[in-house]
Amino acid sequence: MVTVYNSVERVDAEAVNSKEKRVDYAARVKIFPKRVAGSFRSLKWWIMLITLGIYYVTPWIRWDRGPHAPDQAVLVDLANGRFYFFFIEIWPQELFYIAGLLIMAGVGLFLVTSTVGRAWCGYTCPQTVWVDLFLVVERWVEGDRNARIKLDKGPYTFDKWRKRLLKHAIWIVIAVATGGAWIFYFADAPTLLWSFITVDAPLVAYSTVAILTATTYVFAAFMREQVCTYMCPWPRIQGAMLDEDSLVVTYNDWRGEGRGSQKQRRAEGEEKFGDCIDCNLCVAVCPQGIDIRDGQQLECITCALCIDACDGVMEKIGKPKGLISYATLRTYNANTAGVDSPTTWRSFIRPRTYIYIGVWALIGLVMLGFLLTRDRLDVNVLHDRNPVYVRLSDGSIRNGYTIKILNMKAEPRAITLSLSGINGATMSVVGQDAAAGNAIEVALKPDKLVALKVYVSASPANLSGERSDMEFKVSDKTDGEQSTYSANFNGPAREEK
Repeated sequence: MVTVYNSVERVDAEAVNSKEKRVDYAARVKIFPKRVAGSFRSLKWWIMLITLGIYYVTPWIRWDRGPHAPDQAVLVDLANGRFYFFFIEIWPQELFYIAGLLIMAGVGLFLVTSTVGRAWCGYTCPQTVWVDLFLVVERWVEGDRNARIKLDKGPYTFDKWRKRLLKHAIWIVIAVATGGAWIFYFADAPTLLWSFITVDAPLVAYSTVAILTATTYVFAAFMREQVCTYMCPWPRIQGAMLDEDSLVVTYNDWRGEGRGSQKQRRAEGEEKFGDCIDCNLCVAVCPQGIDIRDGQQLECITCALCIDACDGVMEKIGKPKGLISYATLRTYNANTAGVDSPTTWRSFIRPRTYIYIGVWALIGLVMLGFLLTRDRLDVNVLHDRNPVYVRLSDGSIRNGYTIKILNMKAEPRAITLSLSGINGATMSVVGQDAAAGNAIEVALKPDKLVALKVYVSASPANLSGERSDMEFKVSDKTDGEQSTYSANFNGPAREEK
């Protein structure tokens, strides 16, 4: 098998034939992928429908969290510092959950790449999905491969202008819908849609839609395979993750060579040739414009459309399918050496695979455990710095604190703030008429933080010195949830007798 890891430079014939002329840049050669049918093409259709459906529909799904919280199922509420995902609510101090999800995504990508190559690139990458969608429009308006090539090379007639304008108009609508769907994840979708239509939305909403519209339109309409080959770093990274047990799209040249057309076979005899009839259909259907028969290449996104195309040809000429197939280097080498070695799931499932699965599952389970046991009530205490303490007229010592109590539930709560650790210590809240004591009642609003200015007073006789330990505790008697914070009480130094 010929292995090609460097990018294939596309230059015009004149530059190739001229030894004196050096080409530092070659314009993009347009690729017109041919429509193909088969199991992998069907799989890509389903993935495209599901992923696009999730992207466009998700902001409109409702989820009842009660009267005090937004009812959008998935919402990144930047104004209030919240991330809502159905029944899960993430606060800014809980962003480690997002970090955990990103780590899981990274490990999952390593797992997929090490086992089945660039399957992410070929099936679920946004660039691949939107290019597929744009190609659907292009084929619907201009026809299949040959019709599009003929139209592209022909002069600009009324029919060509009509088709081009219609195609680009639909592309722009799709691009606008792409940017529009994105902003709905960051605000209530129905409200934002109405304000967007009535030109009453924030400027950032219009600028975001404009940027995403432009990038979607340019990347999917004009750059296409160049994004995968030149802009995306993943083709270069994944090369270091593949080994002889990784499953990749492979041309089985041990079976296909030497190539010969049907006409040559009739003239020279079938026994002289391999199974490849050199029809080039595998090249015609490739969205990257490469020839898989040249070996594994940087540009290949393993979309497997060449497998569908080749299997269709093999079926028509009465030969076994699988001339182009998913295979590992180990099974390929065995077949090249004459040992029948079919590719099965055991070919690419190996200890490395189990390690990735184990790490991925462990991170997920740890995050799930923290998520299920996390506190929804939190307290934070800040001691006044100046002065650190005050001696009152009755001889007692007073310290000031700012106590912040956070209610992370979407419902109002009545909690008790209590003080312990210093005998006889009492506290009072600035702005409240309640008598001083070691416990006070506090009403918390849903999903809100309340800050209290609290004075704690204690007799010098009950202090252990310049610094005494004490503890603030907030507790909800309804569900039993509580949170504590250890603090210090400052006072004068004890005089030695």
